[in-house]
Amino acid sequence: MKNKNYYAILMAGGVGSRFWPVSTKDFPKQFHDMLGTGDTLIQKTFKRLSHLIPEENIFILTNERYNDLVFEQLPGITKRQVVLEPAMRNTAPCILYAALKIEKENKDAVMIVAPSDHWIEDEQAFSDNVKSAFDYCQSNSALMTLGITPTFPNTGYGYIEYDKSTTAKIKSVKQFREKPDYETAKIFIDQGNFLWNAGIFMWSAKTVIAAFKTNQPKLFGLFESGYSAYNTEFEDDFIRDNYAKAENISVDYALMEKSENVFVIPAIFDWNDLGTWGSLYDKLDKDKNNNAVVNSKVLVEDASGNMIRSKKDKVVVIDGLKDYIIVDKDEVLLIFPKAKEQDIKKVLQNVKANFGEEYG
Repeated sequence: MKNKNYYAILMAGGVGSRFWPVSTKDFPKQFHDMLGTGDTLIQKTFKRLSHLIPEENIFILTNERYNDLVFEQLPGITKRQVVLEPAMRNTAPCILYAALKIEKENKDAVMIVAPSDHWIEDEQAFSDNVKSAFDYCQSNSALMTLGITPTFPNTGYGYIEYDKSTTAKIKSVKQFREKPDYETAKIFIDQGNFLWNAGIFMWSAKTVIAAFKTNQPKLFGLFESGYSAYNTEFEDDFIRDNYAKAENISVDYALMEKSENVFVIPAIFDWNDLGTWGSLYDKLDKDKNNNAVVNSKVLVEDASGNMIRSKKDKVVVIDGLKDYIIVDKDEVLLIFPKAKEQDIKKVLQNVKANFGEEYG
């Protein structure tokens, strides 16, 4: 039987613009089957969390425009489990809001904050790591995160530096480091006590609320003023009137970089944040020419290293392209070098400026 004190906040409010044209503001990547597995990313994440956490204790935190999509894709959940943001305000405000709701329901709650768009292959190892964190957080005032052992000097992730003087599984965090340049990332890896910041957090409800009270008193005051309304019929009115007043700040800046009681567990599972077409390419099976294909029926000639995606069973013929992203979606066809994938956000802005917002 699953522990009734275990909770999850499944973060599903992002737009995922680097996965354009599949991911758009009206239908972002977490609601798509990006891997061609038969499950969308949010469905896959919900199932992964439910191995350890009672399904009724998994809260989906998303923008109010995605309310209908959430219920379509997770039909077994209830209105109580869907926490809606009426405005985009980064991760700290929504996490505080959800934590107060959960703490009011269960003062002994421990919780994980998990993005909806991560790829994790060994789900049992993930559950084992989370269980270890929950055990520690139940008896200690700790803000916990899972760190990923770097496999190469990646400049696209933030890093976590931990105290390497201990051999314990749970390690004290010395500091968080911003996304480095390549040479700095190599130094981090050579030092041996740096992990990628995966944005996965665990803590007790009372510990994270206390951390907000100490480090973000204004933000805490705003959401704490609605405590009597949470989990009642008056909650929606309070949030509608007050949410947009919250500072636009991430939980990393708001809490993790300011607190003393921060710990990390080096993850024992393979992980990818599926943030770009290139990261998706890395995790998909390849054909003999190293092309990764989702949905399409493909004929290739002198074409290799490409990321190819279309609607189901569409025939795609490619000749002479190497290391490209080829994505066909409704009114948009993207043919773009993988090496320039970080520019897709800028391309999207140009498309919207020239052809209209409906294309983004």
